Amino acid sequence: MPLVLLGAPLGNAEDASARLRTILASADIVAAEDTRRLLRLAHDLGVTLTGRIVSYFEGNERRRTDDLVEALRGGASVAVVTDGGMPSVSDPGFRLVRAAVDAGIPVTAAPGPSAVTTALALSGLPTARFCFEGFPPRKRGERRAALAALTDEPRTLVFFEAPHRVAETLADLAAALGDERPAALCRELTKTYEEVRRASLGELAGWAADRQPRGEITLVVQGAPQRVAEPPAAAELAEAVEAKVADGALRKLAIAQVAQALGVPKRTVYDAVVSHRRASRSPGDREHTEE
Repeated sequence: MPLVLLGAPLGNAEDASARLRTILASADIVAAEDTRRLLRLAHDLGVTLTGRIVSYFEGNERRRTDDLVEALRGGASVAVVTDGGMPSVSDPGFRLVRAAVDAGIPVTAAPGPSAVTTALALSGLPTARFCFEGFPPRKRGERRAALAALTDEPRTLVFFEAPHRVAETLADLAAALGDERPAALCRELTKTYEEVRRASLGELAGWAADRQPRGEITLVVQGAPQRVAEPPAAAELAEAVEAKVADGALRKLAIAQVAQALGVPKRTVYDAVVSHRRASRSPGDREHTEE
């Protein structure tokens, strides 16, 4: 039987898929990050859990993985569910997926809600390209170093953060990426007190320091603006052409090759060559030409 990862609702039970309901009701074993939350979810969905329920969280993930793999080998159906979203994405599950794959056991998923893509969509920030950074390091020095490494990242950034660290993390983000970098703080997504606050990193850091927001938080930060490369100087273009001519290329062909290699119009390269040749002539040559 395959291992099934269940995408659980982030907060609103109505977001659960029909397939999630079916698998919860029929799985031989349900491995849950929090068994109490699982029972509450099953109650809200009107699902009767017929299989064995086991806890599967960060503290026991390592030792329980072997037991679950053995159950799968024995033909049992195993479903993994976390407190919300997809297992293995900053939640328990990756270790079990890796072990199942290594054992040749099929792994599939009943897709469901994702805090990453939900926050990204609600942020109002660019969505074409993004990267998920998970939870920043807890220690301040390590966190600052990790965020500093993202200074030039052009993709939209998505982070998870605990409420008691979010003010410090926002302050560190502002210091690393700039106070004015647009961002969004998404809190309690799909729940009763859902909140999406869109502002600059500096403004969000000040707000979080004053308010100390609670609940599950996802941060979305706009990527670094693309830097426009400085066009090559005329002298550089001319020298590149002359180097190709010295190697035996015809001047016209050399101009075309330099233009293509440096991404500039051929006319720009031609004008640079003409200007360079005029400037390199001696005064006597210019007087002779004028006569």
